[in-house]
Order: sequence, then C-alpha cells, then structure tokens
Amino acid sequence: MDEQLRVGLVGAGPWARRVHAPGLADHPGTSLATVWARRPEAAAEVAEAHGASVSATFDELLGQVDAVAFAVPPAVQAGLAVDAVKAGKHVILEKPIAPDVESAERLAEAVLTAEVASLVMFTLRYAVETREWLDDLAAVGGWAGGGMRWLSGALLDGPYSVSPWRHDGGALADVGPHVVDLLDAALGPITDVVAAHRSPQDLWQIVFAHEGGASSTATMSMRVPVEPAVSDISVYGEHGYRALARRPVPGVERFTALLDDFAAMIATGTTTHPCDIRRGLHIQRVLDRVLQVAGA
Repeated sequence: MDEQLRVGLVGAGPWARRVHAPGLADHPGTSLATVWARRPEAAAEVAEAHGASVSATFDELLGQVDAVAFAVPPAVQAGLAVDAVKAGKHVILEKPIAPDVESAERLAEAVLTAEVASLVMFTLRYAVETREWLDDLAAVGGWAGGGMRWLSGALLDGPYSVSPWRHDGGALADVGPHVVDLLDAALGPITDVVAAHRSPQDLWQIVFAHEGGASSTATMSMRVPVEPAVSDISVYGEHGYRALARRPVPGVERFTALLDDFAAMIATGTTTHPCDIRRGLHIQRVLDRVLQVAGA
C-alpha cells in the first residue's frame, strides 16, 4: 500500500492493550489512528502508549479512519460494527461476531452489502504452522475423524477472569469459536451437532458431524486449574494420524499475520477470505446449534 491504513480501535481492555493496539501501531501497513472505549480514561491510556488520538464518541472515531478493529464483547460489537460498515469502513471483528445468530446475520448482511473487507479474529488460523497443517490435510484427504481439547483456568484467575461476557457465555462463547473453526477447517464443514453436554462447572463435551461423513469431538473448559493451558487438535483416517504441533506464539504475532492479509485485501479490493464475515456467521450458527442440542 502507498499509504498506511488508518485504523480506529474500539475497546481498551486487556486484549486490546496486549494485541490490537501494539499490532496496529507497529505494522508497516497500518497506523493506530484513534481509540474509543466506554471508559475514556482507559482509551486515553491505550492511545497515549501508541501515539494515537482519543475519540470522544464512536461517530468521531468513524470520521477519522479507513477501518475499525473491535476488541469488545459480542453484544457491543454487533451493533457498532453494522454502523461502521454502513459508513464504508473495513472491519476486524472479534469472535464470536455477535451474541446470537439473528444479530450475526444482520451484521453479515451489512458487511456484504457494503462490500467492505472483513476478517474475524480466529487467531490460530493465522499461525504459519496451522496454515501448513491444514494445507497438508487438504492435499492428502481421507480423514475420518478428529478431536480437539481446550482446557485452561482463564476464568479462575488472570486478566480475563473479570470479564462478565466470558463468565456468562463460558468456554463455548470464548474458546468455542476457535475449536469449531479448526475442526471445521480440518475435517470439512460441520453439518450437525450429534451430541452436546455442559456440566455445572462449564465443562463441554461435543460431537460434530462433518460434510463427507467425518466426525469429531470437542472438550472445552476455562475452569480447569492447568498451567500452561492444554490446547491440541488431531485428525485420523486412511493416511494415519496427524496432530498439529503448535509452538507458543504471542497473540500479537498472529495478529500481525492477520493484518498482513487485511492490508492486502484492501489494497487489492478483495472482500473474500477464509476467515471473513461468512466464516464468522457459519461458526455462529454451529455454536447456536450446540446450545440447542445441549438444552442450554
């Protein structure tokens, strides 16, 4: 790009401070132009650390940027993002993209109508090893099943343990989008939820059916006192067993790779991507089906 993309950041919580703000400020294709948050003092702290301005209102932010990055709860994002895309702004969206399917569909329709670029923060998908692993699986084919575990104590202690929306939605809302996205990408589109159970301690056990006949399982909790967190995925079939060997990668490194794609999309006028708004809507529908089957 001849000029840096001016991006406004909505939100000033731990994830915005650790990932969004430094990523946008340091990337050669973007600049962190301005920050808006419901707590002005928090927005000012983030903005000052990265040489950005503070917007007094969301509308003020929209008037200064080419794109908007959201680091807010899904219920907040869903409405604001619709306003952003209607104003012609490209968007980087948190997962899940909305609190429910109806809101997600409204947001997706707005993005597609506005013909703006969109990427969802399925951050694991932007790691080099994940991309190479998925490419290899697709090239070989013949996978019959797989599974993923994500166990952490993130809601017991730490910077995200005081997040109301994470406590309300639990593991399914927070890490569920990553789990569903990776299993879907590895084994083919998820077509149904065969079984789903949530324990009183928010331990999820889920069985998915995939297009083409494969099946997979998911185990998730953010209330297990393990350090470091357990996060693994594997598939198996006629060519044996393949597990994704993940290395510890800071979130900002994966966000930088996302920004590479985001800037390239805008520079080339592209609005389609494996992790665009369409992907976000598909994952939202699967999560909703999980809740239905679990009776939650």
